[in-house]
Amino acid sequence: MLHWYVEALKNGLNFSGRARRKEYWFFQLTFFLISIALMISEFILGWSSPESYGILSGLFTLAMLIPNIAVTVRRLHDIDRSAWALLFGLIPLVGGIIMLVMLAKEGTRGGNVYGDDPKFAEM
Repeated sequence: MLHWYVEALKNGLNFSGRARRKEYWFFQLTFFLISIALMISEFILGWSSPESYGILSGLFTLAMLIPNIAVTVRRLHDIDRSAWALLFGLIPLVGGIIMLVMLAKEGTRGGNVYGDDPKFAEM
């Protein structure tokens, strides 16, 4: 799990190419778990309240903003969508569902406009 998080961070400024589902979802899971651990730690130490972010979790979230967008763009490339598909997430009520479905979809087999299939590149 941590391997995929580190891989996504290494490509944190790379908005070209493709990212497998595994890379995307393990990045999101690890990001979520680290965020929760930071928030709980800050609350226990009295550095934050349940209604607000603490300084550590806020800085961590801010630091992960660009890598998170980059891995999402590469994931969209894997299903043969451009980065403009991120705008679907702005549609009220259904945008999140549309994005969830797109990001959970299996990537295009073989090469596409955005590069070779990352699933078979590592084999």
